[in-house]
This record gives sequence, C-alpha cells and structure tokens, in this order.
Amino acid sequence: MEQLITYFESIPAVHRSLILVGGITFFWILEGIVPLFNGAYNKWKHSIPNFFFTLTTIIVNFPLAFFLLKTSDWTVANDFGIINWLPEMPLWAYVFLGVALLDFIGAYLAHLVEHRVKPLWMVHLVHHTDHNVDTTTANRHHPLESLIRYMFTLVGVFIVGAPIGIIMLYQSLSVVLSQFNHANIKLPKSVDKAISWVLISPDMHKVHHHYVLPYTDSNYGNIFSWWDRLFGTYMHLDREKITYGVDTFPDEVANGKIGPLLKYPFVGYRKPTTDGSNLADVVNEQPLVK
Repeated sequence: MEQLITYFESIPAVHRSLILVGGITFFWILEGIVPLFNGAYNKWKHSIPNFFFTLTTIIVNFPLAFFLLKTSDWTVANDFGIINWLPEMPLWAYVFLGVALLDFIGAYLAHLVEHRVKPLWMVHLVHHTDHNVDTTTANRHHPLESLIRYMFTLVGVFIVGAPIGIIMLYQSLSVVLSQFNHANIKLPKSVDKAISWVLISPDMHKVHHHYVLPYTDSNYGNIFSWWDRLFGTYMHLDREKITYGVDTFPDEVANGKIGPLLKYPFVGYRKPTTDGSNLADVVNEQPLVK
C-alpha cells in the first residue's frame, strides 16, 4: 500500500493519460464483444462530441490541479481534515477512508446537487442527452460542469484533509470506474448485482440515464454504491426497459452536435416528467438550439 501511494504522489502526466486512454480503449473493445444494446448507431460519429468534451475536461482541470496540490499540502502541514483528526489507523484504512470520502463529496454530492438545482441541471444536461450511452459518455461534461465538479473536489480535499497520493488515486479510480459503469456491456445479471453492492455497476448506473423521472434522479454514485443506498437515492429498473436521453430534450440530432450541446446551459429550463406523457408534444416542437 505504501508503494502504491508513493507512486500516485508523483504519478507522471503520461501515466494519467494512459489510464484515461487505456480505459476507454479496453471498454470500447469489450463493448464490441458483449454489448448490452446492439444499436445501429455509428460509434465513431457518436464519440466525436464525447471526445471533444473529454478534451475540454482535461483543459479545465489541468491548470486547476495546482490549487488541489496547494490545498492538500496545507491540510497535511496543518493536520487539518477528517482523516487527520481520527485516531491512528493502518495505512490501508487511511487510504480507503480518504478515497471513500472524496467519492462522497466530489462525486455523489456534486451529482446530487446538479440534479436538484435547476441552473446546474441545465449544465449537467449535456451528459444526459446522450441517446447511446457507452464508455465515451463517461467524460461527456460541459466545460462549466468540469469547473463545478472541480470545485466540489477541491472542497472535498479541504474537508477530508487528503494528501496528494490519495487524491491522485481517487481521481484515477474515478476515471476508470466511470468508464466501466457507462460502458455498453452486458454482464450476467447475477454478477452485475453482486458488484452493485459495493461499486457502481453498469446496470445500476444505466438506470440513472433512463429518460424520465424518477429514475433520472437516482443512482448518483460514481465509485461506491453505498451512498445511494444510505441516502435513499437507489433505484432499480430492468435493463431491457431502459431508454437513454432526457424526455424534454429529445432532439437526437442536436444532442449529437457540439454547438447545440455547448448552448444547453443557456436555454430555457423544461421540467422533466415522470412518465414521458408529454414526449410526443416535445418531439413535434422545433429544436431548442441550432
């Protein structure tokens, strides 16, 4: 464990890039072997906006990493933060608790707030308007959302008191687990269910991408699944019944173009429905952005 943390304390940028690219490549190949949905969509064309937003996420986070480092160094130097206030514990427990708390604040809590606050939902909408969820969807976030998620992570680092090694380990796990639970892969249901008791499994997260409430407002977790179970936001829906997208933003053409997606945070809010009954009316309207 000590060697692992030492490695992540000074993980080279090229290694972080390999984790990102390697994860997408692995799950992309796996999607072709055991796909959940055999859609007729063009995977390469579909991936263009998703890869664009992956790039913007990197661009936003790269210069801001300086503040994560400085905040982490301050908490360690001043013995500040939850994991620094607890009694002495084995290194593995210290690391596990740090990663778990960062996952709660930086992922679960951030995600929950984005769904509950209307302006933030309009930013997060870019992620949910993917009609063919696969591993490339994991990093389909508007640049403003990248900034919002960063702020939650920064607050998490301050509250938790996490050293840089734990932060880098958490972010690496977050990337790979997000690629995994978004991947268009079909695991045996028993295996998926077993995974979902600890980690966010593909079937569990796909429920979150169902196009109507209340399913859209459920299963917010990214790494660990117990936050949803603990706070009552867990829901189950058979994977065969899942339809991706958002009922009130159904224009699949606009939702596959970078320009319209960049404008979504600035268009009018539309209240989601619980049963999709207004979907036919929405489909007949003009696209929100062109």
